Amino acid sequence: MTSSYDPKKITEIHEHLHSELPSDPALRVKALESLLVEKGMVDSAAIDAWIDLYAEEIGPKRGARVVAKSWTDPAFKARLLADGTAAISEFGYQGHATGHVVAVENTPVVHNLVVCTLCSCYPFALLGMSPGWYKSQEYRARAVRDPRGVLKEFGVSVGDEVEVRVWDSTAELRYLVLPQRPAGTDNLNEDQLAALVTRNSMIGTDRVLKVAR
Repeated sequence: MTSSYDPKKITEIHEHLHSELPSDPALRVKALESLLVEKGMVDSAAIDAWIDLYAEEIGPKRGARVVAKSWTDPAFKARLLADGTAAISEFGYQGHATGHVVAVENTPVVHNLVVCTLCSCYPFALLGMSPGWYKSQEYRARAVRDPRGVLKEFGVSVGDEVEVRVWDSTAELRYLVLPQRPAGTDNLNEDQLAALVTRNSMIGTDRVLKVAR
């Protein structure tokens, strides 16, 4: 039995294997985690629990619950627009990332877009981890200079009759966009409404929320 050596095939296998490897930062984080676990300084189960919490529980779900509540409870909505931090605390969501939150409302003639031009300040306790594009230099610069162009790249087209307001977050002031409630959702409860809210709609790069048929 003979075997043949195919350089092209070997190269393809090599590239495939390396394409499956995590990024360099991810490898560094994993190495650091392994070292800390080995030294007994952290519990890997606890790390997994925190990751699951941010991905599944905190994520954008907290913000979505706040939005859904504002859609169904006019009194809560009024409190939220008057003092976002105080209203959000009614859910028990507290901490630095939920402090100093200002809620801004989308309407048929107003669309709000949030950016952090200096760095990437973001209410992660409400929206989960910030997306990569939010932290990019291009988004941070162009969102202020050409917000309509940025929105168009996200598939959001706003007419000339719609005013686009750009809000610049800081370490001491974060913004939460209240998207418009989709039409035809009068029969949905808060949980069902919350499921319609997207992370991007609470940043402002999504405008018309979709209702499953």
